[in-house]
Amino acid sequence: MATEFFLSLFIMAVGLSFAGAGTHLYQGVSKQAAYLRFDGENFLGSLGHLAMSFLCGPYIMMQMGWQSQEDGTASIGNMLLGSLIGFGWGFINGLLLLGMYFAIVG
Repeated sequence: MATEFFLSLFIMAVGLSFAGAGTHLYQGVSKQAAYLRFDGENFLGSLGHLAMSFLCGPYIMMQMGWQSQEDGTASIGNMLLGSLIGFGWGFINGLLLLGMYFAIVG
């Protein structure tokens, strides 16, 4: 039971680590903030933004949960919801990335 729990934590950590690294790489290369979006100047740009949103989404959701409200405070509900979605999405990304890694390495 503990083995499966730690395996799921490892998968989640891989997904969140990749999302954070990808988000900072995207922001450094494109010189613009990463948001969840699918707009673009053309179809290829839209697909690029969609792929960035899918792979970097967990980190972006975690950051959205920490945004402050009008009075300068952070809402615990927003934090919990952003974390829940971010960690669940990170697990899916981790499964995808580790699955591709093990399929290639064998």
